[in-house]
Amino acid sequence: MILKLIDTSVTPMQAPLPATGPDALVRAARQYGNDIALEEGGRRWTYRELEAEVRRAAAGFMAAGLGHGDRVAIWAPNIGRWIVAALGAQAVGGIVVPLNTRLRGREAAYILNRSGTRVLVHVGELLGTRYADLLAGESLPRLERRIVIDGPEWDEFLAAGAAISGPELDARLARLRAEDVADILFTSGTTGQPKGVMSSHTQNIRVFDAWSTVVGLRHGDRYLIVNPFFHAFGYKSGWLACLLRGATILPQAVFDADVVLRRIVDDHISVLPGPPTLFQSLLTSQERAPVDVSSLRLAVTGAASVPVRLIERMSADLGFRTVVTGYGLTESTGCVSICRPGDTPERIAHTCGAPIPGVEVRVADEAGREVPRGAEGELLVRGYNVMLGYFEDEAATRAAIDADGWLHTGDIGVMDEEGYLRITDRKKDMFIVGGFNCYPAEIENLLAAHPAIAQVAVVGAPDERMGEVGHAYVVLRPGATLDEPALIAWSRANMANYKVPRRVHFVAELPTTASGKVQRFALRGG
Repeated sequence: MILKLIDTSVTPMQAPLPATGPDALVRAARQYGNDIALEEGGRRWTYRELEAEVRRAAAGFMAAGLGHGDRVAIWAPNIGRWIVAALGAQAVGGIVVPLNTRLRGREAAYILNRSGTRVLVHVGELLGTRYADLLAGESLPRLERRIVIDGPEWDEFLAAGAAISGPELDARLARLRAEDVADILFTSGTTGQPKGVMSSHTQNIRVFDAWSTVVGLRHGDRYLIVNPFFHAFGYKSGWLACLLRGATILPQAVFDADVVLRRIVDDHISVLPGPPTLFQSLLTSQERAPVDVSSLRLAVTGAASVPVRLIERMSADLGFRTVVTGYGLTESTGCVSICRPGDTPERIAHTCGAPIPGVEVRVADEAGREVPRGAEGELLVRGYNVMLGYFEDEAATRAAIDADGWLHTGDIGVMDEEGYLRITDRKKDMFIVGGFNCYPAEIENLLAAHPAIAQVAVVGAPDERMGEVGHAYVVLRPGATLDEPALIAWSRANMANYKVPRRVHFVAELPTTASGKVQRFALRGG
């Protein structure tokens, strides 16, 4: 039996959903007016003021010559201007390409070139890293303009938009359609090269309206967004969900457990999603220096395995009245399933919930046939949350979505009699480091550029703090010398830090099958 829950997110008595992300802000400005939309660094913006800022940015993009469908990359931490830039670009038909702030120059340049990005909006410096310097020496033939979001270039960008008249801007805004592509989020995979996942405005709105309804996000919530805006967790189930519900957005640029605990107290935070490692860190800080966290109401987390004890402590020691876990992937617009408020700690820890309303999920064997409840198989997903496809990659799209519209997730799991899902394995060898998906093929592709390496294989290994970390098994070229510290240092300079292997094992050869395929299970066992 295929599970498909009835879509209860919109009833005949409710107003229709906004068509796009910018429309969600316009609706919120009309509905919530002088309520606080955004708080940052002691400043507050009402929903009306946030709408005005987004209009200024939209005019700026028009003045810069951004065309409908042109790509705008944003490379910055969680700050208010990220939201303004994204909505401003989308309002005039631009497609947002978020860049992970942990990427190194080579990784970022690949995405910029692959997406054909025309405009890059980036932070000047973060944690000692100057982002312009990361791209020095990289070939970026299609990139026409860079704007430093926290520098005078941003003010100049906005000032140029003053030349755009109100009627001109309104006419351009009216061109935006629900089915237009809203964003391209790049995800890695088995090929070793990131692929751009396209989602439309209507997909983002429908999915995260349903998500907000299920988890109980509501008007007046104060949502501390620690999950990065470059990820669907921080962007779509973060600030976009806030716009849909009239909650207050409080961005957190860099995670620090002590800082977050203090913000919970000072800013009266009620909603705080994040990976399990975030809550484990908060519990450790709370044990060391307890503070009043009674404002906390809702937590959303998720991973293949979450300890029951962690769920219990999130309620008992951090005071969350609702804790839920969920499952999703970029190709599913970020969400497939979610637990329901009131589920037991055991169900929350051992499952990733039931499908969101209106989405079909089935567990299938290698031939695509559905298996009985409780039996293991690949999770297939069909519905309004399935991506439009990979950007300019029809072959990869056909490989991921079959002729009947089923997205083959590559994740192995089971479905119980009540329709709740449990992930048991990852078909694509992916592992998760502190909430970030890591794909061995991509890391191996990056490591293979080292002149001393002949062959390399990467696997995930359990880690108490991060959940999993990468271990690299390396075969050196004849006559080459390399040690673990040197390779780790080289990796930190050439890839995002969560991808960097924590251990390096030098071996004479990699275990392979008769056909030459690396036997990763043998490495994990080692």
